[in-house]
Amino acid sequence: MELRHLRYFVAVAETKSVSLAASKRLHTTQPSLSRQIRDLEGEVGTRLLTRTVRGVELTPAGHIFLDHARTVLSQVDAGIEAARRLAVPAKQHFVLGFLAGHESTWLPAALKILRDELPNTHVVISSQNSPQLAVAISEGRVDAAVLRREESSSDLIFHHLISERLEVFMPSDHRLAKHRAVALADIVGETFLSISGKALGASGRAPALRIVIDDYLKRSGLDIKPSHEVDHLAGIMSLIVSTHGVALLPMYAKNLLPAAVTCRPLKGDAPTVDLAFGHKKGNNSPILKVLVNRLDELISDAFPSAKSAAR
Repeated sequence: MELRHLRYFVAVAETKSVSLAASKRLHTTQPSLSRQIRDLEGEVGTRLLTRTVRGVELTPAGHIFLDHARTVLSQVDAGIEAARRLAVPAKQHFVLGFLAGHESTWLPAALKILRDELPNTHVVISSQNSPQLAVAISEGRVDAAVLRREESSSDLIFHHLISERLEVFMPSDHRLAKHRAVALADIVGETFLSISGKALGASGRAPALRIVIDDYLKRSGLDIKPSHEVDHLAGIMSLIVSTHGVALLPMYAKNLLPAAVTCRPLKGDAPTVDLAFGHKKGNNSPILKVLVNRLDELISDAFPSAKSAAR
């Protein structure tokens, strides 16, 4: 397996088209790209993509592999940039992390701010889950990130961005999918899926999202416990399909919805989970200072309806 296999796979997964990825993203021929994908699937040992009338879709295994492929590529890109920075140390750089799935919302607004004030800044993007990002910031591998308020990260400073409501995610053909909204009591007895209580965190403590979910279930007094746990959203989407189960996830997870999964609002007072801009204490980067000073603008540009929820 080579890096080009991962880049080709990510391009096809994101464009949902072999021909479009070949011509627009990779500048190669469609037959050549198809052979590369087959070689990759042969190396992995399972199908990652399937053709449909709408184009190309990820298999459940493909959803999981995509998350890891993006992580590998982002780490390689970060290594390349680090080597280049050593050769040209005068060039400003900044590693900006995003909770996977939130890049499309917050990245354009962040880059706009940096282009306005620091046009020569080179930004490296890292997409991971929230506990991973918190660890990366603590270890100095990421300068700042859009992530959850991970309480175990005592050396981090968090600035509130928005609060996201949790919704019920389920297979599109689930019995509850015909409802406009779902009561928590309706999912009693269903296969319940949740984010892992030890999702790659440095301290072994549960991630912020899992704490919010567990607290909500405990307050409800209902007997709802996870049948399966996964450490990332792509894995939960795959399990929803394969187990015909349900999950409580933030609204942004709609960005990762495969065709076979849908979601419905919770009835009543639905719980929320905070999204924050986090960085390490004592980080005196002038690039970081620009972003922190313009957080209100970042919020209003990225998510106009969330302006009233800002700090």
